[in-house]
Amino acid sequence: MTLAVRPVVGRRAKITALGTYVPPQVLTNQDLEKMVETSDEWIFSRTGIRERHVLAKGLGTSDMCVEAAKKCLAARGLEARDVEAIIVGTVTPDMLFPSTACLVQTKIGAAGAWGFDVSAGCSGFVYALQAGVKLVESGAHSKVLVCGADANTRMVDYTDRTTCILFGDGAGAVLIEPCEEGEIGMIDFVHEIDGSGGPALNMPAGGSLNPSSHETIDKKMHFIHQDGPTVYKFAVRKMAEATLKVLERNGVTGPELGVFISHQANLRIINSTAERLGIEADRVIVNIDRYGNTSAGTIPLAMETAVQEGKLKKGDLVLLAAAGAGFTVGAALLRWEI
Repeated sequence: MTLAVRPVVGRRAKITALGTYVPPQVLTNQDLEKMVETSDEWIFSRTGIRERHVLAKGLGTSDMCVEAAKKCLAARGLEARDVEAIIVGTVTPDMLFPSTACLVQTKIGAAGAWGFDVSAGCSGFVYALQAGVKLVESGAHSKVLVCGADANTRMVDYTDRTTCILFGDGAGAVLIEPCEEGEIGMIDFVHEIDGSGGPALNMPAGGSLNPSSHETIDKKMHFIHQDGPTVYKFAVRKMAEATLKVLERNGVTGPELGVFISHQANLRIINSTAERLGIEADRVIVNIDRYGNTSAGTIPLAMETAVQEGKLKKGDLVLLAAAGAGFTVGAALLRWEI
């Protein structure tokens, strides 16, 4: 393989540490059988999910980010004050403002850091990751903390069996730093949005268009609304397109990848994309059975799974892919340098 590494003006950037967190409370398919008309067999056969984690009352997305960030920084042997910028990919902020990044900054004690949130649905982590990479590549910063986290169960209607079975809560954080001599780190990315897909996956109320009112509450407009077949078709088509594009323009084929780490929305979507790329099943990371769809949290959680299972090692080529509300889609190719 001759890797056509994307030229970078300045310096290259890499992931140097990883930390994840899921709440201790678990909601199983058997639990859902008691809440809505469904079954473990029905859920697992259609999604690949067996259980998901639920954030406790009184806690928010920022609290999950904090736990993941602490683990990430500890793995690198750094203090929070060493962090220069914080980027959080999420669609479930603790509140509309201040940003989740602000809340994380003060809770971990990252004095002097700045940051912001990225709203890209389930593509939130790969979008935030790219923003962090660019801050490091430009030379503006040398230590950027990137979080992907969502408390999806806060937006789920547990009388709607088409959505309540899918979502769980979780978070992950990575540290982005400059590459050392001879390292490659982040190689390339392909991101795209298609706003025409907005009506197929959204939370209609709570913003400036439909501010909270008795009417929006009565009409259940503060829950996730999803047109499942439309979302499924988009994800299958666009994740394949984005991943193939980023691989082809860098002279990489699917079989040459160390691992494929996809957004964990539906097992059939993951497998369909992997088949299009020609990636063997043992190099496709799957943990949706344990966590469900944690939106922006799924990819860092899957990175942790890959490490724990011994499937992700220093020097491996890694392909990330996600699709989410917006519609959004993203794919990133990198060399694992940890």
